Amino acid sequence: MPFYPALLVSGLCLLLFSAHAQEVMDAQFAVISNLKAGVAKVDITPPDAAATKIVGHVREVTGVRDPLRAGVLILDDGETKAAIVTLDTIGAWDDMVKDARARIEKETGVPSANILIAASHNHSGPGYIENMRWAASLINQLGSAAREASASMKTTSIGYGEDRISFGINRRKTYDGRTVVSLNPDGPNDPRVKMLRFDDGRTLTPLAVIMHAVCHPCFFTWGDKGSQPYPKGYPKISADYPGEAQTFVEMAYAQKTRALFMQGCAGDIRPNLPGYPYRCADEADIQWAGRDLGGAVARAASYSVTREQLQQRETFYPIRIASEVVELPGKEQPVHAELMALKIGPFLLLTMPGEPMVEYGFKLEKAIGDRATPIIVGYANGNIGYIATAESYAVGGYEPNRSRLQPEAEALILHKLGGLADRVIGDVFESFSKHPKDTVKREAEEKARLQSTPASKPN
Repeated sequence: MPFYPALLVSGLCLLLFSAHAQEVMDAQFAVISNLKAGVAKVDITPPDAAATKIVGHVREVTGVRDPLRAGVLILDDGETKAAIVTLDTIGAWDDMVKDARARIEKETGVPSANILIAASHNHSGPGYIENMRWAASLINQLGSAAREASASMKTTSIGYGEDRISFGINRRKTYDGRTVVSLNPDGPNDPRVKMLRFDDGRTLTPLAVIMHAVCHPCFFTWGDKGSQPYPKGYPKISADYPGEAQTFVEMAYAQKTRALFMQGCAGDIRPNLPGYPYRCADEADIQWAGRDLGGAVARAASYSVTREQLQQRETFYPIRIASEVVELPGKEQPVHAELMALKIGPFLLLTMPGEPMVEYGFKLEKAIGDRATPIIVGYANGNIGYIATAESYAVGGYEPNRSRLQPEAEALILHKLGGLADRVIGDVFESFSKHPKDTVKREAEEKARLQSTPASKPN
């Protein structure tokens, strides 16, 4: 009976060979993961530019340079669903956040409290309450995009990478104890680009790419007399450099990926365009910035799928979310602000609903240390305006002077975000304890969070 063992050995060899051939197939890689993701993008450009009220740097526009877009990324770890929404708008306004969350929850089943809505802080787009017909259309479009994303869920793993941009600069300079608006190459700045790519492994093209950078999108802004040909500001709607970068990345992947932009702590960081005190950008400037950021993202994304980097990817991506509406000390009255921590595997997103100065990012990253990979997001889940550092109030300047907050707000924000981070990182005893009292407390907190409607709470 030697014939059968020989057949068995041959069959095993063939199976092993086939498995090995599949394992080393070029331009594909195995994805072992509990995480599913789906993504969609939609054009949210107002149909009538001339009738659109531009906010940020208010000016008249006569046309459209490039489209404004929104992206919706739906995530599901098998137990918890979450969504990340990005918009080429100046803010994530309270009313918009409330309306968008309700619509997305209806379309996808993602709980409203688990939906992160972030704006790029684009200064060349419409306002929400100033353009109510457009606002209603925007909510419908977000619902459609969310439905599309939810219908396209695939098992994914996440790659991470960093690179740098060259166009951001601090805009505060202090003379004789008083801060003025001036481009300051010696001031604090964060030129890092952080990139997350979501892959199903079937090709080297990601399903989605999230890019995170730190700089005001105000290339197309008010000009000065030296800003020819645009001394009155750029006369068209545009998504500014985040839009240009998204287009660059999607073009690099032959339009088969979706790029989403998240803004960092850019309250005092702007494009390096010298003038009086700075000038409006032209076409060369916006191409420089868009390709600078887009190229940085493409480099980081490509490196993150080399075999050495793939070996470092996680295979388990639990989603953990904590959020809280905090009362901050205001100059005239208390200011309510929603803070959120969203952790996807090792990646920790911490959000603030306004314009945090760049030092907030550094301080939060230092506090987190190596417990997680932090990505600090501004302009998300609300819009309370400038979030200046306590130190900046002593020398004044545009950001602390315009802020609705008192200096004491900084310590409270950092403390509260640290507490939310503790809850989602899960390395503080109370966050993982199986003691009945701790379990009951966690379950009660989560039930209350999911039943809350943070964006609808009054300031």
